[in-house]
Amino acid sequence: MTTILYARVSTIDQTIAHQEAHARAAGFAIDTVVSDEGVSGVRVPLAERLQGRRLFDMLRSGDTLVVRWVDRLGRNYQDVTDTIREFMRRGVIVKTVINSLTFDGATKDPMQQAVRDALIAFMAATAQAQAEATKEAQRAGIDHAKANSEAKYRGRKPSYSREQFDMVRDMLGQGTGVAPVATATGLTRQTVYRIKDDPVASEAALVEWRL
Repeated sequence: MTTILYARVSTIDQTIAHQEAHARAAGFAIDTVVSDEGVSGVRVPLAERLQGRRLFDMLRSGDTLVVRWVDRLGRNYQDVTDTIREFMRRGVIVKTVINSLTFDGATKDPMQQAVRDALIAFMAATAQAQAEATKEAQRAGIDHAKANSEAKYRGRKPSYSREQFDMVRDMLGQGTGVAPVATATGLTRQTVYRIKDDPVASEAALVEWRL
């Protein structure tokens, strides 16, 4: 039985290494890392990604698939739910680093199946909703940057990267407390609070500094 980490990054500011380090720090013994870089989770289904296709070929019954969160599989409700259910049908256990969720197709109890399937649906819907919210925040950030493009002073350079910003938004969206988010991202609590309290301005700062 093999434990495979699937990592996906969609921008140059995100890194596969960070997702792997986060998974190992959470206690996962990773045998193999499969990753797609520069791939949108909204527009490109997992089965159509180069390494996503490889992942479908590699996983066997009894294997464990680890992802930072379900949004690494995709940010489209139908794609994510179909993907997780397909893996479960194959006997693959799907686990997330954030929130320590486990999706296992082994249970035959109808009540447990109902709870599991409802959780999958909720997580997939949340992933899509967050993608849409992030897109709106980016649009607002770009508008803000354009409106202030003539200003000579851009303010202090953000103390967080695009990947850290996305991770903070993801974890806060799942109800994770500020302290655990700060620990997981390597940011100070003050920085996490700043992103939490004004995500549009935080996004705008990244855009203004082209981060």
